[in-house]
Amino acid sequence: MTADVETLKATWMAGDYGHFATYMLPGAMDFFPTLGIKPGERVLDVGCGAGQLTLPAARAGAVVTGVDIAVNLLEQARARAQAEGLKIRFDEGDAEALPYDAAAFDLVFSFIGAMFAPRPDRVAAELIRVCRLGGRIIMGNWTPQGFVGRMFAIHAKYVPPPAGMTSPVLWGEEAVVRERLRNGIGTLRLTPRKFPFRYPFPPPDVVDFFRTYYGPSHRAFAALNGEQQEALRNDLIRLWTEHNLATDKTTHVTAEYLEIVALRG
Repeated sequence: MTADVETLKATWMAGDYGHFATYMLPGAMDFFPTLGIKPGERVLDVGCGAGQLTLPAARAGAVVTGVDIAVNLLEQARARAQAEGLKIRFDEGDAEALPYDAAAFDLVFSFIGAMFAPRPDRVAAELIRVCRLGGRIIMGNWTPQGFVGRMFAIHAKYVPPPAGMTSPVLWGEEAVVRERLRNGIGTLRLTPRKFPFRYPFPPPDVVDFFRTYYGPSHRAFAALNGEQQEALRNDLIRLWTEHNLATDKTTHVTAEYLEIVALRG
């Protein structure tokens, strides 16, 4: 792995994304029907985390492989699959250099996963390479203008990304996606979608929840001194509060992501 990928691995192993993702499951399951999984299909989940969508794919009868760089999340995913008696292969691996043969899968998908790899052109080439002709490549990626894009912009104000690092939310820009997937794709459908963030506690507690369990937030706070941490927390509380649709002491924020459905040509 390169230094950039090692940094990314450390980011996603920080906190506890498996626990964090429990609140994201309803939104992920809204995305799941887009995959159109058929029994017996060979399916690859890139950036599978703790198996949020890998397990439902296996329940649907697919032959499923999940790959991720975060070893601790793969351990959680294996334990969950074993508890359900699901036969799923989980591999440690990098989206920029997938450890699989060409055309090995009928469906290659990534929901809020591969978008974070530092070299997007390599990711695009790998997603296409491991998908068979006539197969499907499907992604869900946060957009720059959406809520999560704004949250990342606040993080970057306090902890700037490494020089030359491509913003992950560019995977949510239609023009950028068309350029990255211009080779090897027959048809491409791009659709903005809404993702519900719902928490049974108010915005300040949501920010603290992200700080504790969400790798990027965990690492951002850890890089700052006490005064800077308080300033970052206040900015994030303001963002969550301004976008909160709930009128009680809970939090409901709608975030935008770009749904990408590509047919391998």
